[in-house]
Amino acid sequence: MNKYFSTQLIARVIPLCVALLPFNKVSAQNKTEDAKMDVFVSGLMKKMTLDEKIGQLNLVTIGAPTTGSVVNKGVEDKIKKGAIGGVFGIWGVDHTKEVQEAAVKNSRLHIPLIFGLDVIHGHRTIFPIPLGMSATWDLDLIKQSAHIAAKEATAEGLSWVFSPMVDIARDARWGRISEGAGEDPWYGGQVAKAMVQGYQGASLKNADAVMACVKHFALYGGAEAGREYNTVDMSRIKMYQDYLPPYKAAVDAGAGSFMSSFNTVDGVPATGNQWLLTDLLRKQWGFKGFVVSDYTAVNEMEAHGLGDLQMVSALALKAGLDMDMVGEGFLTTLKKSLIEKKITQFEIDQACRRVLEAKYKLGLFDNPYKSMDAAREKTDVMSEANLSAAREITKRSFVLLKNDNQTLPLKKTGSIALVGPLANNQRDMLGTWILAGEWQKSVSVMQGIKNVVGDGVTINYAKGSNITEDAEFIKRLNFGPGMVTVDPKPADELLKEAIDAANKSDVIVAVVGESQSMSGESSSRSDIDIPEPQKNMLKALSKLGKPMVVVLFNGRPLTLTWENEHASAILDVWAPGTEAGNAIADVLFGQYNPSGKITATFPRSVGQIPIYYNHKNTGRPYSSGPTKFKSNYLDISNDPLYPFGYGLSYTTFGYSDVKLSKTTLKGNEVLTATVTVTNTGKYAGEEVVQLYVGDPVASISRSVKELKNFKKINLQPGEAKEVSFSITPEQLKFYNSQLKYDWEPGKFVIEVGTNSSDTHSASVWWNK
Repeated sequence: MNKYFSTQLIARVIPLCVALLPFNKVSAQNKTEDAKMDVFVSGLMKKMTLDEKIGQLNLVTIGAPTTGSVVNKGVEDKIKKGAIGGVFGIWGVDHTKEVQEAAVKNSRLHIPLIFGLDVIHGHRTIFPIPLGMSATWDLDLIKQSAHIAAKEATAEGLSWVFSPMVDIARDARWGRISEGAGEDPWYGGQVAKAMVQGYQGASLKNADAVMACVKHFALYGGAEAGREYNTVDMSRIKMYQDYLPPYKAAVDAGAGSFMSSFNTVDGVPATGNQWLLTDLLRKQWGFKGFVVSDYTAVNEMEAHGLGDLQMVSALALKAGLDMDMVGEGFLTTLKKSLIEKKITQFEIDQACRRVLEAKYKLGLFDNPYKSMDAAREKTDVMSEANLSAAREITKRSFVLLKNDNQTLPLKKTGSIALVGPLANNQRDMLGTWILAGEWQKSVSVMQGIKNVVGDGVTINYAKGSNITEDAEFIKRLNFGPGMVTVDPKPADELLKEAIDAANKSDVIVAVVGESQSMSGESSSRSDIDIPEPQKNMLKALSKLGKPMVVVLFNGRPLTLTWENEHASAILDVWAPGTEAGNAIADVLFGQYNPSGKITATFPRSVGQIPIYYNHKNTGRPYSSGPTKFKSNYLDISNDPLYPFGYGLSYTTFGYSDVKLSKTTLKGNEVLTATVTVTNTGKYAGEEVVQLYVGDPVASISRSVKELKNFKKINLQPGEAKEVSFSITPEQLKFYNSQLKYDWEPGKFVIEVGTNSSDTHSASVWWNK
């Protein structure tokens, strides 16, 4: 080796080693901590009996059932015997501490319990439903909301949350579309990462950190007919390309646990699917945490046709399931299966180790009561700071779907007719999955308007209609007491009151849509219109010729064809949470310019479902207009009512053509795509600039385009800003027919725009 080469090598290697020092230090720390954990858990397991090991695999609920018909019995006695590993369904320091003491003081080995809960979009301070949160296109805010939820949950004794739900959903009939980030796999992965980081923080041992539980693994959002708990059947390419990426992103973000889904995958229920839970999740992706079943999902494999309780429990354990939620199939059958050699001691030990490791990572062996601080329960729950953050985040989730003639923002003078069953309503502000949320503390739309405009505006209120008048529908909605109430006044009298209020007002604000129990788990709908009594009210009011603003509550995309044609403005507020009314009033009266964009396509008709932007072309693709012998409908356009990424502002934005740094590239070169965005309106506003890439020639049929990045910018009136995106071959990769993740050389179409349908494009050739 000559002197020059030696000098150059040292000059390059030393800086590289220095740059790697922080990583090496962290890696070494992780290895040391893992070694300590292994020693501790191994030592503990040597002391455990078979029954105690199986007991760690048993997750029970205390109190009323939440999402099923089964309630665990004899919990206190089982805790003392070491026959329970975790508890969910309770919160509050007094409750959780009492139960934890029973485990730590009265069981033989004093192993602490893990306490979990469905903390989906906030714990006590409720944020918008996840579909609404995703409409912010602000990952920092999404992460902040998860951190606030973790801070409140840990203040009430919890250390584990059954969130985020990262299921890709393309069928608005499915009620749980409300619980995820919509239809796009890349964006869904970004949201999954932000949520996991927000929940778990820098260390799970921190007092305000909870362990995330990613659900539902896997493919749950692809349920046939949009019907809850239904069959899922799809090709491996579709799995890997369109449905699995958010789960993988959560693994890469360090999620501590996963929850299996109710559906089948390749014909095998996910809860007993070895390919899914072991080969994919652990071997391919390197997941190191534990997997819990969904509510009685082990038992439900019997109905899937996989055998009796003993058979399906053994199947689940062998597949890689570590904890059985509520059904107690593990508790009651695994010992017998071991004796009969249907399972092995290693399989029981492996599952037990994973559960104990989770408790170790959370610091529960150091301090079983670390999240049971009565002082924090008083200061960290629904604090002024939390409520203020909720108000700011909530108003950024709203999507302006229509705004003719600048109907919005409203003036803080004159009079408004505030009508609709959701206008003076606190209960339905919070939406689905609010176990610890207190609807009595939510801000109604009427109260929010009063808070923002004071006495400057005269409010003429009328309920106008009930949510629905279908008695059978109401029974199904009222799975909890008082979820949907019916006004005793006749429908025509309620309608007359709304018309009278409108006649003496300058503008109509109609607050309508879905109640909280109309979306979420077990809330599939075959008809996703606004319910008929509310629509009848809107039709009657539209005939008065006055400006009519629809404030829309919804947990899913709705079919709004009539509303889009007849309303002056439509503001989609989803289910906004605790600060609903304040945030809505902020936007209605111009204190904040809406910037949200939808993350799930709104169909014109339920007959278009499933509908999503990143579809594939057929051999006879539809272009436009009435035509035969193309892939189209006879009665309506293929186009959605509102495309993915759509959302208006009180201002307007103009886009230049796309400029590319090169038109021909090779290998790992970086392409820069640039547009100039100009605020062409009168208000300062935020715009979500979206980057899509199309791959028109490939070895398999590809999506017409795929979201690859976005940037949210703020512009003053008249201000222009260049927005640039860097594109590498990594963003050109896809799963081919051999499930190899790679890119192929050829032509690519780069699109930048305000939504998936309204873009400017340029082409580039990229060679290997």
